[in-house]
Amino acid sequence: MKTYKVRQVFIAACIGMSFFGISMMVIGALLPLLSDKFSLDTAQATTLVAFLPIGMLIGSTIFGPIVDRYGYKALLIASCTLVLLGLEGMMLSDDILFVQLSIMGIGLGGGILNGETNAMVSDIYDDTKRESKLSFLGVFYGIGALGIPLLLSNLGNIYTYGQIIRGLEVVLTVGLIYCIVITYPLPKHQQGAPIKESFKLLRNKHLLLLAFILFFQSGIEGSTNNWTVLYLVNNAFTTQEIALLSITVMILALTIARILLVWMLKRINPNKILIFSLLLAIVGYILLINPTNITTFIGMTCIGLGLSSTFPIILGRIGFFYASLSGTAFSIALVMALIGNNIINSMTGILTGTIAPVLYPLLMIASLMVILLLNRRTTKIKN
Repeated sequence: MKTYKVRQVFIAACIGMSFFGISMMVIGALLPLLSDKFSLDTAQATTLVAFLPIGMLIGSTIFGPIVDRYGYKALLIASCTLVLLGLEGMMLSDDILFVQLSIMGIGLGGGILNGETNAMVSDIYDDTKRESKLSFLGVFYGIGALGIPLLLSNLGNIYTYGQIIRGLEVVLTVGLIYCIVITYPLPKHQQGAPIKESFKLLRNKHLLLLAFILFFQSGIEGSTNNWTVLYLVNNAFTTQEIALLSITVMILALTIARILLVWMLKRINPNKILIFSLLLAIVGYILLINPTNITTFIGMTCIGLGLSSTFPIILGRIGFFYASLSGTAFSIALVMALIGNNIINSMTGILTGTIAPVLYPLLMIASLMVILLLNRRTTKIKN
């Protein structure tokens, strides 16, 4: 018998996902301020940013076994608090080492929140709603991620960045209080998670195939966010403002698509949606091979729409097949996604910078083709 209210827990997950979105964008948005404050050159600023993915990797690794054994509440509260303390430490401290630790804390909290909120939503909804709710959860990542640059760009002429961040902290604290007072699902393994079964997941072919789909998907998303502007400026001979606008169009298309998926995933076979989405993304990258302003915006719209469904659908499958150890399974998958983000992102930068820029869309198309092949393979292996 349920001891919690599903809607309340889902709202808490959405709050946590918003925290994660903020944690992913705030460092980049505040990096110019931090660079001026500590007189950092480009190499030093890059080193500073590197503390975020380190924290995220640790958070993504540890959250799964913890929530399977102890439940969601304590870790959700702790990770949200880490993000809040990291924000405050980053803004207040005059010690570069403390700023580095604050950034790592933001990454640690964000990594935990990304995995924990997805696992929590997967656990509280049945098979008919799981994927659509995971898609809706992803919308709140977009709200958190887009909120930071919008706040800073629109209020930056009126208030200092420090005042804006502290105002944001007040809002986030209200959300944290909500997360503290509600009731959560009980831990799945109150007597201790089965260690042997947990280690077996590392050798489970079906789970590893699903994790590799997220490996390539995350790499595609990271590369698109990081290299599209440079590629368009160098190859479409467009202005940086138009190139940046195309990224905004892509994120907006992705967010709108995830809202539509809430309805579509209840009525259309998720695998058909996934295949169509991947093919649509391929069309988008094809349009970027010889880009003009018109084909760029059409292509980026297709890419945003096409990349929207992979994470909620694949995480929904993981939640279905590995419900008894969903936290650990999600942890394995999301660690693979982070590794893929770093490897494919770096590979894209090296190939486009040293051989030919046109390799950027071709590498994205090849990665999407691999996802299609892996997805086909997962339908033949169940466990």
